[in-house]
Amino acid sequence: MTPTRARASSRSRKSAAKTAVPSRPFVAHHLVPPHELLSEEESKRVLAELRTVAERLPKILLQDPGLKTDPGFVKAKEEGQPLAGRLVRIRRPSETAGLSIAYRVIVPGDGGA
Repeated sequence: MTPTRARASSRSRKSAAKTAVPSRPFVAHHLVPPHELLSEEESKRVLAELRTVAERLPKILLQDPGLKTDPGFVKAKEEGQPLAGRLVRIRRPSETAGLSIAYRVIVPGDGGA
């Protein structure tokens, strides 16, 4: 590569970095499994079935993009409902089990609501 081309390419990278990337709304990706925010009654039933408490379940951040796949979560967040401590059901297709269901507890992260 000639020095002129090297200078030109570094200039174009700098100008490309200065341009702002327009934000776009979240679109669920086909690899993101559907997330479902559970009601209080359903959460109690699930915890009783699993014979555990919410603190023992894996956590998920309030800002996790996968949560935006659930319209119920989006609506609850817009309404300002407290979401920390609520349970989320995640359904993933599995080759061996057919359907794998996981549960997570929502925790506030840095700058979370």
